[in-house]
Amino acid sequence: MAVRMLLMNPLTFSTRCFTTTTTAMAKEAVSFSSKPKIIDSHLHVWASPQQAANEFPYFPGNEPTLPGSLDFLLQCMEEAGVDGALIVQPINHKFDHSLLTSVLKKYPSKFVGCCLANPAEDGSGIKQLQDLILKDGYRAVRFNPYVWPSGQKMTNKVGKAMFSKAGELGAPVGFMCMKGLNLHISEIEELCSEFPSTVVLLDHVAFCKPPINEEERMIFSRLLELSKFPQVYVKFSALFRVSREQFPYEDTSLLLSEVVSSYGVNRVMWGSDFPFVVPECGYKKGKEAVAHIAGKIPLQSSDLEWLMGKSLMELLPGSWVAS
Repeated sequence: MAVRMLLMNPLTFSTRCFTTTTTAMAKEAVSFSSKPKIIDSHLHVWASPQQAANEFPYFPGNEPTLPGSLDFLLQCMEEAGVDGALIVQPINHKFDHSLLTSVLKKYPSKFVGCCLANPAEDGSGIKQLQDLILKDGYRAVRFNPYVWPSGQKMTNKVGKAMFSKAGELGAPVGFMCMKGLNLHISEIEELCSEFPSTVVLLDHVAFCKPPINEEERMIFSRLLELSKFPQVYVKFSALFRVSREQFPYEDTSLLLSEVVSSYGVNRVMWGSDFPFVVPECGYKKGKEAVAHIAGKIPLQSSDLEWLMGKSLMELLPGSWVAS
């Protein structure tokens, strides 16, 4: 074998080595390019103080208490190896989406926008929602029940019109139940029943903590029962909000196990809740906690891919294709 190699034409031998090396490199490149993307399903950005003073003012009374600029986010994402994100319009700018729209236009293959539904009684929010989706490219909508007119529910006339319009335009609706799922679940069920074509995202595991008493177990079971609506997805996000423990939030493994069992991993997605996660454990650790928690169940590596980006990418096809 060695003699035959020595007798081989040096040019032929060199060419074969080059071809073999090139083929190996090509395979490696294909493998690298096919690496699953990591997509954060829930975070926010707002103007820096300088931007707020010059171009993108905060909504009065909603000035942020911690940094949440685009530059800071990009730095955190690079450090954590996160490829893209769904950015949710923050309350700090309320219904003025100009800052977020500028971010989406600057990084169209890295970020996708979730606008904040405006439930103004005159119905003007319906047109605004439509324009944000059709003209500015937003792909999702957030329903925050705490910006609805006092005493009114998300199932009022305007709420139903916006929910229906979102479904018509193919935009999932995210629900923020910060004060408890039990306060809003009947509204969510009514909207899902009446408008089955509108996809629903439940932010932050619908703010359900690992249950420790009968009332909490009942509420959590109702969250699991929402899986009967095939359009409902769950964000396994803002773990520091739903855990009773410090990082790495191991007690949320119960939540993840039950949610995945009820919904299927393809209807569950990780989200950081940047920048609020930063002072809790840091953005990178917030992402790393998910793999740690998933290992407690345990989830297969292919299931973890769904959780860390594939679920959201399939829900919003065409996004993050070049990130």
